[in-house]
Formats: sequence, C-alpha cells, structure tokens
Amino acid sequence: MKAYKIIVLAKQVPDTRNVGKDAMKADGTVNRAVLPAIFNPEDLNALEQALRIKDQYAGTTVTVLTMGPGRAADIIRESLFRGADSGILLTDRAFAGSDTLATSYAIGQALKKMGKIDLIIAGRQAIDGDTAQVGPQVAEKLNLLQVTYVEEVKELKNDTIVLKRRLDRGVETVKCQLPLVITVNGTAPECRTRNAKLLMQYKHAKTATELQNEKSNEQPDLNIPEWTVNDIETDHSQLGLTGSPTKVKAIENVVLQAKDSKVISSADAEIENMMIELIKSHTIG
Repeated sequence: MKAYKIIVLAKQVPDTRNVGKDAMKADGTVNRAVLPAIFNPEDLNALEQALRIKDQYAGTTVTVLTMGPGRAADIIRESLFRGADSGILLTDRAFAGSDTLATSYAIGQALKKMGKIDLIIAGRQAIDGDTAQVGPQVAEKLNLLQVTYVEEVKELKNDTIVLKRRLDRGVETVKCQLPLVITVNGTAPECRTRNAKLLMQYKHAKTATELQNEKSNEQPDLNIPEWTVNDIETDHSQLGLTGSPTKVKAIENVVLQAKDSKVISSADAEIENMMIELIKSHTIG
C-alpha cells in the first residue's frame, strides 16, 4: 500500500465576524492587532481530509505549511494536536502586506523546496479575504492539476484519486491523477477535535523565535521550523506590498437580515427541493 506525502496549506486569520472601525490600516492592509486570531475555518476542513487519508494509508505524512507572523505558529500546534505530523512556519517581514498573488508565490517557492509532494490540500478560501484564489494560484505556479470545491475524498488508489465536488449547480465526481492541488469547501466534514495524548506531546512545540528567550531547548524534537526569504529562492520584487497589485480601499461590517428562514440538512434531496422552490419563486434563475 502506497504512503502519501500531503501538505496542508493553512492560515491564521483575523476573526472577521466582528469588524470594527479600526480593522484597516492606512496602507489598506488588515489591522490584525485589533482582531482575535483564529484557524481559518475551511483550512480545518482541509486538514480533516488529509488526516482521513493518513488514517487509511500507513506511512502517510501530513505537514502543515502556514505563512504569517510569529504567532501563526499556533496554527501548527493546533494541527499537531489534531493529528498532523509536522509543520513549517513561513515568516519574514518581507512577506508583510502580501495579497493573494504575492502569497501564492511565496508559498509556491516554499513547496518547491519541500521536494516531491503527492497532494496539496487547502481550504477553499480564507475569511479575511474571501477570494478563493491562493489554492488555484499555487497550482498554476507549480504547474499542477487542481480540483476546487472538494467536499470529500471518495477513493485514493496508487496515483489516482476520486473526489466529490459541491458546486452551485449540483454535485460532481472527479477522477484525477496525482500530484494534485485541491481546495476544500466548508460543507466538508468538520475537523476532528484535539487528541489529549497529542496535546500533551506537542504542547511545548515551539519555533526558534519563540525559544530565543529561553535558556535552552530541552526537547529539540519539538522544534517547529521557521523559513524566511533566505531559506527559499525568491524574487523579492514579487513579495509583500511590492509584489501585490491588489489594494484594499475600505472594509465594512455588513449584517444580513432575513425575516424568513428555513433550515435544511446537507442531504442532496433537501438541497434540490430548496433549489426548485427558489426557482419557482423567481428568487434565482
């Protein structure tokens, strides 16, 4: 039975459910200091898909790659608590202010350094931008096949994978060859909770920066690697604000209000009936 090398792209994001007037800086970047930092929700769905593959195929490894400031190491620890094998923090002031283009470039260069990879899994989009661009852009930069809006990995055999996609118009089953980049919907199964044994094993896992104020590292096997621009081959003109053509002009907290609501399950039949009702009422279509 084949073992797979899986990389999960995860991001620590500001909790945009409560955006205040100070949420944006003058340069158009998000003021992350005033917003609580959380694990991007759909990246957790992506992590669960990776862990399910690991459960089925002995020897499979799951590595989490995240780009951000030093505190983003929390994302790697959280992933270790849930079953990931390792993680890498891509961090450098040169990455600050990156839009999706600059972000995908930096991540792509880091992935190239990691050698042969069977599967790259990411959440569909991050809640701080809602662009759904980074996963597909990484695939383009690495010249890899990609499948987006994945809800379930149905089958994986040797270098062939069968995926279930949920789209606005219905459900698709896609068969594809590895290596591959996939992005996972929030409708995919939720990520498993922390494992108590793993929590105790990895609670002291830290990056070199986090350890710099400590006298010594008594558990060197728990080091979380940090990569900077000096550790990957990059064109500095494609990093950070310089490499980011997207500029944010304003951020608003929009509250949607509805007088009527209807709760349905994720069952295909119920979703189909709801679509028929909306079409008949001319709400859509």
